Amino acid sequence: MDWYSEELFCQNLPTKPRQDIGLILVTGATGYIGGRLVPELVARGYRVRIMVRSYSPDYKERWPDAEVVAADALNVGELKKALDGVSVAYYLIHSMLLGKKEFEIADIQAVTNFRFVAEEKKVKRIIYLGALGKYHKGLSNHLKSRINVAEILSLSKIPVTILRAAIIIGSGSASYEIIEHLARNSPVFFLPSWAKTLCQPISIRDVIKYLVGVLEIDETIGKSYDIGGDDIISYEDMIRVFAKILRKRRIFIRSPINNIKVFSYIASLLTPVPEPVISCLMEGVKNEVICENIEIKKHLNFLTIHYKVALLRALSREDHDKIYTRWSDSYPPAHELALKLSELNAPPRYISSYSILSEKPKNTLFKSICKIGGKEGWFHNNWMWRLRGLIDRIILGVGTSRGRRSASSLRINDVIDFWRVEDLVPDNRLLLRAEMKLPGRAWLEFRIGEENNMNKISVNAYFQPRGISGRIYWYNFLPFHYIIFKDLLRQIVLRS
Repeated sequence: MDWYSEELFCQNLPTKPRQDIGLILVTGATGYIGGRLVPELVARGYRVRIMVRSYSPDYKERWPDAEVVAADALNVGELKKALDGVSVAYYLIHSMLLGKKEFEIADIQAVTNFRFVAEEKKVKRIIYLGALGKYHKGLSNHLKSRINVAEILSLSKIPVTILRAAIIIGSGSASYEIIEHLARNSPVFFLPSWAKTLCQPISIRDVIKYLVGVLEIDETIGKSYDIGGDDIISYEDMIRVFAKILRKRRIFIRSPINNIKVFSYIASLLTPVPEPVISCLMEGVKNEVICENIEIKKHLNFLTIHYKVALLRALSREDHDKIYTRWSDSYPPAHELALKLSELNAPPRYISSYSILSEKPKNTLFKSICKIGGKEGWFHNNWMWRLRGLIDRIILGVGTSRGRRSASSLRINDVIDFWRVEDLVPDNRLLLRAEMKLPGRAWLEFRIGEENNMNKISVNAYFQPRGISGRIYWYNFLPFHYIIFKDLLRQIVLRS
């Protein structure tokens, strides 16, 4: 493991690893929670199998001591393979990112499949991380779906441990980045009535401790618990606290408008998180989410973290460029299943290529390439990239404000603004797949080769149009390619 192994959260847990627990399956392993849980389990000596929807060599590099299996919870045949020989399964799957209507159907189908296959494979135990909230008529679709999943799992013949949490605060979490960027970027806040709703946020560190702790205590088998941090605080005060930490003076004004859709759209323009995700999260802000069943403290009575401390620790990890997992790892939905450039039946219809020669070493040139995007920008003509990103965000796309997980390192499936890393061969190739809204499919490839005893850096834009609108789009943007890519290549060399 990398630097993360030095900062494991469970080193001071009041429980001890158990040798009698067999193979552990972690579903949703590439998501924000699962990606932080896997290293903790491996570090404690457990045999771990991670379930991903599509295999990537990067997963084996990230978790060399874990077994990787490709399976979709909506596919029963694949689930049977994933659950074969499993003793304990962590169910961390949710389909929130599909949108309000789709995620309810997908969540129910996925958990129903999982429950019956787990019973067939004689899994001994399931651990599920759900959401705080009581079931009532006005409950948000998101919370309602998470409660439904818990109920379906509870009907299983297999004992289920259910942990229910509210907002999770940690570097890379969607909730944290929404609050952080609102506090940074909005000098004036128009507060709706639901900004006074109370919530009990919890640090990502405490969530992981609870997930590992209940595994190691038999008394928690078949039980449900609420988990939260030390503070019960309103959404308004969450922003006030963060603004104070950042030393930002903010004006708060009561708003006569309470429409969540309006506020989620505005928030999407001020934060890296897209509107569909914010909308799903904000749907629940009218419902108080406070721990009531705190019996978990009888079994796992460690010191939990205050909201302010959780913010400070998240900021510190950002400052040290040590964000291990991020909400964008799972957005947009099904990105792992997206068509790859190598999977096209024929070469893309349109290709635009530019190159430059350099005497600088390949490794320094490639390091320079891998720093594009995010806070660093695209080295030149940044306004063009940002304008394209703003247009994408306005039409509910991912936009460029999504940034990147790390400023200094890249791995396959990482996000770079409105691109995602599809392939990475050190000192040779970086292939990015477009995730902005497009009338077709697009890729951007950087390559380093040799020519005339010098290193040749190439950038290739590939585009597979969808209908006449796709062809019009390509020819409209083609004149800008020369300006953007030639300058970009020169800057890569200069900065290497």
